Parts: sequence; structure tokens; C-alpha cells
Amino acid sequence: MQDVALHLPTAIVVVAGVLLVHAVLWLRRRRLRRGFLSEADRLTYETLRLGSQAGRHLRTGFTTETTTKAARHLRLMLGATAIAFVDTQEVLVWAGRGDHHRTQVLDHARRVLATGDVAVVTRADLPCDKPDCDVRAGVVAPLVVEDRVVGALAAYADRPSAGLARATEQLATWVGGQLELGELDRERTRAMEAELRSLRAQISPHFIYNSLAAIASFVRTDPDRARELLLEFADFTRYALRRGGAFTTLADELRNVERYLVLEQARFGERLQVNLLVAPEVLPVAVPYLAVQPLVENAVRHGLAGKVGAGTVSITATDLGDLAEITVEDDGVGTDPDLVQRALDGGLDADGDSTSVGLGNVDARLRQVYGDDHGLVVETAPGLGTKVVFRVPKYAPGVHAS
Repeated sequence: MQDVALHLPTAIVVVAGVLLVHAVLWLRRRRLRRGFLSEADRLTYETLRLGSQAGRHLRTGFTTETTTKAARHLRLMLGATAIAFVDTQEVLVWAGRGDHHRTQVLDHARRVLATGDVAVVTRADLPCDKPDCDVRAGVVAPLVVEDRVVGALAAYADRPSAGLARATEQLATWVGGQLELGELDRERTRAMEAELRSLRAQISPHFIYNSLAAIASFVRTDPDRARELLLEFADFTRYALRRGGAFTTLADELRNVERYLVLEQARFGERLQVNLLVAPEVLPVAVPYLAVQPLVENAVRHGLAGKVGAGTVSITATDLGDLAEITVEDDGVGTDPDLVQRALDGGLDADGDSTSVGLGNVDARLRQVYGDDHGLVVETAPGLGTKVVFRVPKYAPGVHAS
């Protein structure tokens, strides 16, 4: 009995130790399942997160404001004491400790700006009367956009390091890429604005004249309808000539199409029939401003105006999961597919006139925003009407209705 009593505490300690080990292992496995599998995974995630935050600022331009916001993220990525951005004229920002060295940065960057080569900064290039200063070495790398050196990134530390040199050079290459993407975004925006100005200029003078003539014809015979048509005309022109963003909702675009068709029906009467079928799910989808109305105008002017008897324009908006599909179809006179292709290419017909109202304009803007896979698809032939289809993502980066 005495031996058992003597070994019992030892057994309890052993069991408790085993349970403790199991508990620690269980907690560790639980933590790994909930978090990162390794330290390398955590560092990778942190680097991607910092890069994403910095890139968002850099793509808006290379200015003091944007580089100030990006610099704090980039310094953490490099693990540097401080970093600085310079353009070709001045220091835009110094981020980190030792800002009394800021006035020396432009001298460090002059050769880099002139040659496009990476430069190493030694202690001799960093005169300092502060014994505890930890800015004792650095690396300056060029920022290149479209083969032009637009500035430089300088990184500083307490001692020279081959790792810092390589990391700074690679980071400068990445920053240059972000600046170039930002410039491409701004060029795309300027191109879209030019296309919109061109499209507004194409709003048919004949349509305006015919609409006002139709309204005038009802002034004496049906004053109430004349008043309603005049309000529709005012709303249509206000929307078509607005100075806003490049995107709107499909709901607003279709509402303006309805105004246009009301005005055209006042002129054509029963010769113009309209079918409209729209899935409610796609109404909030952002689309390029004036993307649908020019297609409907093309159907009326080129499809139905020359047709004998009544004609129908059908407008359909379909929910395709992550896409919205918009179709404008008419049963009018149709046209030669080669002429349509010339219209999409921005060409003119034999008479020197655009073959289709805004067709090439809409196609170009869709491709600029979403890529070539989202341009217009046109099916037509003489005597067989015309069908125009395009698809847009329900959610696309940078596409927001104004």
C-alpha cells in the first residue's frame, strides 16, 4: 500500500504533463487553422496588403500628396530607416527617421535621374553631426514610366546592405509600373471624355427639328400632349447633354431611351412599335453613359425610317449571373454587314456620312472600359433587320454610376 501511495503523485504529474502537451498542441493547431500556416505566409500576406494600399495611392498620380500616403506602406515593406521620393525637380516626401537628411536627397538622386542607373549612398554622402543618427547608408533607384525617368526612390538604413539594394531596385520597378498604370487609366478617361463629346455632337439635328415639329403639330389640336412631349424633350436633352461622370445606371439609360422613343412615336405614330423586356436584377448595373440610346436611334433611323409599313424595336436586358446582356433589335430594312464593320471601325460610307449613329463610338467605349470581349456584336443583312448585343460585368473595377 505504501508503494502505491508513493507513486500516485508521480502518476498524476505525468498525466497532467501529457494533458498539458496535448492542450498546447490542440491550441497551436487551432491557431494555425484560424490564421497563417507559417511565418512566411504571414509575411507574404503583409507584403501584399502593404503593396495594395500603396498602389492605390500611386495610381492616382506622382505628387507630394500621393507619395506621402504611399511612403509609409513602402517603408514597412523595405524595413528601411527612411525612404524618400523625388521627381525631376524636388523632394516630394521623406518618410521615417532622420529627416534632417532630406536636403541631401536631391544630390543623391541627380546621377540616377540623368542616367537611369541605381546609385549607392555611402556614409561620406551623408554628413551628419548627430552621433545617434541611424541614417548612414542608402540606395537610390530610378522610377521609369514609358521609358522615361520621372523620379527616384531612395531608401536609407543604418548600414549598407546588398539585400536593401536589391529590394529597393525591385520596389522602384514596381512603383514605376503603378505610375504607368495610373497614367494609362487617365489616358483612358481622357479618351472616353473625348468620345462622349463626339457623341453629344452627333445628336441628330434632324431628330431635334423633327421632335420640335411634332410637338408644334399638337399645340392646337392636343395642348396637353404637346406639353407632355415638350417636357420629355427637355428631359431627354438635359440627360444627353449633361456634364457628369462617364457611367450611369442601366435604369437611367433605359429611362432616357423611353423619352427618345416617346418623341419618335409622336412623329411616326403607329408605324413605330416598341417592345421592352428588362430583368429587374440588372437595373442597378453601371453602364457607360449613352451606351443604349444611340443603338436605339440607329435602329429607328437606319432600320425603320426606310421601311414600308409598321416596324418594331425590341429592347431586352437579361440577367446572366455575373453579366448583364443588353439587346437592341429591329425588323427594319437591315444593311450590308461590311458597312456595319466600317461603322465599328470609325469609317464612312460612300456618301461620306457615318453609316450608323454612334455605333462605332459605343463599341469603342465598351472596349476601352471592359476589354475587347465586351464590344458590340451586330447581326444584320439587307431586308432582315438588325440585332445589336453587348454584355457588361455587373461589377467592374473603377466602374461606378455617377
